[in-house]
Amino acid sequence: MQQQFDAMLTGSDSEVNGIATRLDSGAYEFNSLDGSLQLIIARNADGKWERLAGTEPYFGGWIDEFAEQIPAAIDI
Repeated sequence: MQQQFDAMLTGSDSEVNGIATRLDSGAYEFNSLDGSLQLIIARNADGKWERLAGTEPYFGGWIDEFAEQIPAAIDI
């Protein structure tokens, strides 16, 4: 079952608002409301968050910023 929540990433000019979805694989996908940004992250074998896919270019800080917004209740 996919779970969604509102999320925001800091862009170069302004905030980028979007919807985050927990995928069946356990990864999380961020899609901006305006369609300009997509980011998929997941935990690696060491338990650290890493980028799996998404639009280019992207800011490396988005991975941590997105991961911090994942509600602990669904980060299982």
